[in-house]
Amino acid sequence: MSEARQCALITGITGQDGSYLAELLLDKGYEVHGIIRRSSSFNTERIDHIYQDPHETGSNLKLHYGDLTDANGLARLVSQVSPTEVYNIGAQSHVKVSFEQPIYTGDATGIGAAKLLEAVREYQDDTGHTIRYYQASTSEMFGGMPETAPQSEDTPFHPRSPYGVAKLYAHWLTVNYRESYNLHASCGILFNHESPRRGETFVTRKITRAVGRIKQGLQTKLYLGNLDAKRDWGYAGDYVEQMWMMLQQETPDDYVVATGETHTVREFCERAFGHVGLDYNDYVEIDPRYFRPAEVDLLLGDPTKAKEKLGWVPRTSFSELVEMMVDHDLELAAREKTLRDAGHKLPAGIGHEN
Repeated sequence: MSEARQCALITGITGQDGSYLAELLLDKGYEVHGIIRRSSSFNTERIDHIYQDPHETGSNLKLHYGDLTDANGLARLVSQVSPTEVYNIGAQSHVKVSFEQPIYTGDATGIGAAKLLEAVREYQDDTGHTIRYYQASTSEMFGGMPETAPQSEDTPFHPRSPYGVAKLYAHWLTVNYRESYNLHASCGILFNHESPRRGETFVTRKITRAVGRIKQGLQTKLYLGNLDAKRDWGYAGDYVEQMWMMLQQETPDDYVVATGETHTVREFCERAFGHVGLDYNDYVEIDPRYFRPAEVDLLLGDPTKAKEKLGWVPRTSFSELVEMMVDHDLELAAREKTLRDAGHKLPAGIGHEN
């Protein structure tokens, strides 16, 4: 008797979490379908190492053009792929950018989840085919209430950014669809999670990229905002495992995904620069442009429920995470320096004083 077909549809597959999740599911024998936005340039570098020509026999990873703002397109994709699991990881996920683009953030991050949930509900109603749904929620939904730390699944929400507000809408809508339509829908309330694949505009990767560039003589200063902000930082590769584990449970539920430890941006700088024998005080300067209109000073998660019900615990320590990211960006900066020394023009943005 053949095993049941396992097929996942992932939004945001070209992002940090999507790429790690795709790797995990492919290793487990899934057929994986990813949604990518059409653009004039390729943005698949995070998954190029696992992507085969879709016309090749045996290719288990297939990419489809689509967008969370396109309800009809999402409905067609769900019908075409007929997934057993849907992971909604796609979003406009940069907090500072959400203040500059609140309408787009709300549309893509919040209303986009509504469009995808509705596509899943309609397909399930029409076909009787059960789909398990994962919504990527965020610790930014808790917002600026440090007196409530550590934050668990029962902590009141108080988002402090358009991004947090949009994610809260998507979160509560997922809960509503679970309770109203009997969807197997779960939310992972993820605290900050990083990796060498983190986007370079996020503070952790901005730091480790600067460390590599400064060590190689490509940059002299790093400009940051609030060094005293405290975050619960984990490794994205660990966190996608809990996403998958949520959808394997008989009963859907919501879980905090966190390490239970908090560290400041200053401490991240200290460890990152220290890993290459440098003192961050010599290179880091404060720039008011990088302060948020509404600051979130402390985010600290309580992963007790995930540990007790799922048996999940993060495997990568804060120090290991920082060192992993710095080592990766040292190699990247070394390649950039080789190109520069050979007379090649570096890509835009490399070597700038950010």
